[in-house]
Amino acid sequence: MKRNKIALSSLALLGAVGLMLAGCSGGDNGGSGSASGGDASAIIRTNGSEPQNPLIPTNTNEVGGGKILDSIFAGLVYYDADGAPVNDMAESIVTNDAQNLTVTLKKGQKFTDGTEVKADNFIKAWNYGALLSNNQLNSYFFEDIVGFSYDEDSELTGLQKVDDYTFTIALSKPAADFALRLGYSAFFPLPDSAFDDMTAFGENPVGNGPYKLASDGAWQHNVQIDLVKNDDYQGGRTVANGGLTVVFYASQDAAYADLLGGNVDVIDAIPSASQATFESDLGDRAVNQPAAVFQSFTIPERLAHFSGEEGKLRRQALSMAINREEITSTIFQGTRTPASDFTSPVIDGWSDSLAGADVLKYDEAKAKELWAQADAISPWTGTFQIAYNADGGHQTWVDAVTNSIKNTLGIDASGAPYPTFKEARSAITDRSIQTAFRTGWQADYPGLYNFLGPLYATDASSNDGDYSNPEFDSLLSAGIAETEVDAQNADFQKAQEILLQDLPAIPLWYSNVTGGFADGVNNVKFGWNSVPLYYEITK
Repeated sequence: MKRNKIALSSLALLGAVGLMLAGCSGGDNGGSGSASGGDASAIIRTNGSEPQNPLIPTNTNEVGGGKILDSIFAGLVYYDADGAPVNDMAESIVTNDAQNLTVTLKKGQKFTDGTEVKADNFIKAWNYGALLSNNQLNSYFFEDIVGFSYDEDSELTGLQKVDDYTFTIALSKPAADFALRLGYSAFFPLPDSAFDDMTAFGENPVGNGPYKLASDGAWQHNVQIDLVKNDDYQGGRTVANGGLTVVFYASQDAAYADLLGGNVDVIDAIPSASQATFESDLGDRAVNQPAAVFQSFTIPERLAHFSGEEGKLRRQALSMAINREEITSTIFQGTRTPASDFTSPVIDGWSDSLAGADVLKYDEAKAKELWAQADAISPWTGTFQIAYNADGGHQTWVDAVTNSIKNTLGIDASGAPYPTFKEARSAITDRSIQTAFRTGWQADYPGLYNFLGPLYATDASSNDGDYSNPEFDSLLSAGIAETEVDAQNADFQKAQEILLQDLPAIPLWYSNVTGGFADGVNNVKFGWNSVPLYYEITK
């Protein structure tokens, strides 16, 4: 895997001298072909998955829904192909101390209901997302704003309107990368109409991004969602096609077959069975590039045999029983790289030399020794299973991982498939799942903290295993308050060394994005986070 680092802009280096994000241009068209050669009314068909929840930005933390929200909404900034932030609704974001920010909006930006995007649309949306009673999955992202509470409904008093196009953000402590986070969907604005009936809004959202829903009923559940170009959008993501149809495929094999048959234009996942041949199948239409994507599986402490010292020993044993090198080589044909930490090699600050990382290396003798130590505390009973969504192309690697565990430790181990991503995620988020389960992370923004805080901090929105370690939390807080990025990353690396001891999730590998596009499709570019820049695609 080519380990290019995403070059962070000075946005991540907020210092005492201050920073202003001025407006800058969007990404170039790149890819093959030219934008002028396509049909401006053409609808681009792509693969996706049924969103877990109604399309409310503060309650969507999975890829299926996020892919759609990023197309129909525009935040203060968006991220270009390389992960650099580009002003979208923001004219400028200014801070002198990494704790107090002033946001100035561009005038004349509109939602698709014709209302103008103003400061109140951000303030009300963020307050909705932060309120405890609204139980939003992304509430954690507002934790640093003054007024946020995990104990009771509390207004974000750190958000203050100056005028219709200006508001200020006061943080409870310095957060050097806070401005960098503002392109994530949790921070999108909402029109006033959303608050009349948020559930109904989620089924037929009114956005302000480069695309909009084609019509009422454009979201056909478990089938597809139809988007069309939003002519009122004035941001940098200029749309070169007529719209986007996201098809919710039951399997990656079906999506790839449709690509080969010319029935879909671009896909961002290649099934395991085709990893060895897709580049020869597609030629220069194949995509294989590093992305900020991390794969793991999580074993909640609430499961029998996985709490306390016994649980720590078993997690370490399981991790060392997995032959990552063999699996990534034989199944993924080199499109995955065995993990040495909890983040991604394409993110600045990544390290492959953390203390304790040996627990991620295959060691049959040590794995058996650790398992025996755990058995001395409480003898193992039952079958070890990893749950996964059958529509995501995961069966092959889950079978390989559980076979490696079975053969090394001499226990029963197998996969536990759920038919769809939505069903699997629902069981995970409502805590009804009674096995280990597939987890992973596609970065929300290009920073180390994004791979750590949302997943492993106490009470974090995507902390699916309910992990909590005060020492880890303290290092996260210290790191995010640093204004020098090297000092910040040093704290995050120390925090990861705690994770390597506790293994709240068991890291497996870093992913390349593998995909492809059909004949006659041009200007295809995949972004830093593995998602195609749909707005640039022509055919």
